Amino acid sequence: MTYKMNPFETLLEKISEIEERLSYQFKNKKILILAFVHRSFFNEYRAVVDQHNERLEFLGDSVLELIISDYVYEHLPTEPEGHLSNLRSSIVEASNCAQLLIKLNVAEFILLGKGERMNDGRGREKIVADLFEALIGAIYKDGGLEATRRFFLHHFEENIKEIIYKPLRNWKAELQDYAQKKHQKPPTYKVLKESGPDHSKIFQVIAYIEDQEIGEGTGPSKKQAEQAAAENALNKLENKYDD
Repeated sequence: MTYKMNPFETLLEKISEIEERLSYQFKNKKILILAFVHRSFFNEYRAVVDQHNERLEFLGDSVLELIISDYVYEHLPTEPEGHLSNLRSSIVEASNCAQLLIKLNVAEFILLGKGERMNDGRGREKIVADLFEALIGAIYKDGGLEATRRFFLHHFEENIKEIIYKPLRNWKAELQDYAQKKHQKPPTYKVLKESGPDHSKIFQVIAYIEDQEIGEGTGPSKKQAEQAAAENALNKLENKYDD
C-alpha cells in the first residue's frame, strides 16, 4: 500500500523550492508556511494547522500600500495626491495582485479545502491575490520593511513602471460621455454583491444604460468596481463596433 502525503506534508517538502522561486530565504520557515494556509484548509485540517493566512494578508495589504505609496511619491514628484492615490489603487487591486503572484510561480502550493480546490472562477482570483498579500506580510514579519521593499521591487519594478507611466483612463467619465451623446442619459451603477471580510471586501457592480446591463466589474471599493464596470462596458462597445 502506497502512503499518500497530505497537502501540508507536500508543502513542507517544497519550502526550499518556494524560497528559490521567491528569491528570498526565510529565517522563520513557519511564517512562510502560514502564508500558504487558506481558511478553507484550516477548517478541514485543524489537527494539522492551528492558523490560517488572513492576519498575514491583512498586514501585507498595509505593507504593500506603504511600499507603493512611497514608490509613486518618489518617482512622480509633480503629480497631485489624487493621481497618486488612483495609481496605488490600480496596483494593489485584486486582479493585479493575482497577476503578480502568478508571476512568482508559487500559486500551485496554496493549501485549500476540498471545495475551494474545485473553484476556478472569480473566487479563485481573490484567493491568489490574498496569497500575494499574505506573502508580503510574511516577508515583512521575517525580514522587515526594507527586505520586503527589495523583494517587491526585484520582482515587480518593471510592472509598476509600466502602470505608473501609462496614462490612466477615466472609464466612468468616458462611459458617461458616450451615454449622454447616444442616449441623452447618464449610466447608472448598482452593487450586485459584497463579499470578503471587512478589511478586504470585494464589490461586484453592474453598469446600466437605460435599464440595460452593459458591463460588470469588481474591485476593493465601490468606486473602483464602478471603474471596472465602465471599462468592461466600453470594451464591449468597442468590440461590437469593430465587428
